[in-house]
Amino acid sequence: MSTNPTVLMFADTLRSPDLRHVVPLGIGDPFIYAEHMGRRVAFLPSIEVPRARELDGLEVVPYEDIGLDELVAGGMRYREARLELLSRACEKLGIEEAVTPGDFPLAAAEILRSRGVSLRTDETRFVNRRRVKTTGELEGVRRAQAAAHVAMKTMRDLIRRGGEVSSESLRTAALRETAGSQAFFDYMIVAHGAQGASVHNSGSGRVLPGESIVIDLGVRDWESGAWADMTRTFCFGPPTKELIDYQSICRVVLEQVTPMVRPGASCGEIYRRADDIIAEAGYATILTKKAGEVLETGFVHTLGHGVGLEIHEAPSLAPGGETLVAGDLITLEPGVYRKGFGGCRLEDLVLVTEGGCEVLTDFSYDL
Repeated sequence: MSTNPTVLMFADTLRSPDLRHVVPLGIGDPFIYAEHMGRRVAFLPSIEVPRARELDGLEVVPYEDIGLDELVAGGMRYREARLELLSRACEKLGIEEAVTPGDFPLAAAEILRSRGVSLRTDETRFVNRRRVKTTGELEGVRRAQAAAHVAMKTMRDLIRRGGEVSSESLRTAALRETAGSQAFFDYMIVAHGAQGASVHNSGSGRVLPGESIVIDLGVRDWESGAWADMTRTFCFGPPTKELIDYQSICRVVLEQVTPMVRPGASCGEIYRRADDIIAEAGYATILTKKAGEVLETGFVHTLGHGVGLEIHEAPSLAPGGETLVAGDLITLEPGVYRKGFGGCRLEDLVLVTEGGCEVLTDFSYDL
């Protein structure tokens, strides 16, 4: 294949970040998209055509133009007709071979291959081209991050006020306060006490005096589908020395690794600096643990991940992580935990810019 092979996708944009990146509309039914001979073409149900025609540089072909009515009149079910339309779209464009994402539907691949179209997957190609965020995606990230700030402030203020507090009451208050925003919370971790040491425990029940509360917010913008991700840790009442120590270490990590974020920087090196800081403080880490050991205390996860049209995407702030490029959006989220006690995690959202980086999270680290 050439260095610029034909690209073919058959998916909906609510579940396919690869397709949402090039067709920035929320479309719930699978449709056909191709990049072929310098053209970008979408074959769509007629109800989606008016919105799609407003997008720059996209040719839009209604399904009716490639025989939808004929297929339905002939008794073909709509789901079967879509696969036949996919074959006709390839024939119309003259596509004989194409590259697809790794999640290209098997049924679609089978019908195309049976008709002589050669397909291969190249997951890396699709992942990498999403790393540089579009203007619309970044606008969506900022809207989502603003909603996360409001939710976090609401919960922090309730924790400070005292009285009876639970994971459920904190979530309810945050959702009520952000109900008018253009974002929705796909997950809202409010894990107190020992729950906080289980990194993805959503949290439940009444918060007891002296317990840590790890609040991790995954929020998505309605319009763009782009994500924001942030974490802060609070204490219900005066914090213990152990929690203060955890928080202090996390802050040192952020102070030292954030300036390392720039185009050309190694994610592996950034991770290793964080790992060294926490290990030097006497805590177990991924790089200091024994091979095969499952960590339940210390720095039990990597430093962060890419964020965009997926909550976890490339690059990875891990020992074998990629090289950063301008346009990457990453989290920096050091954490220290102890099983049976809880822990502290602080997570910032950071945009890699041409000259360095911009921290999008603007919220106090105070316990």
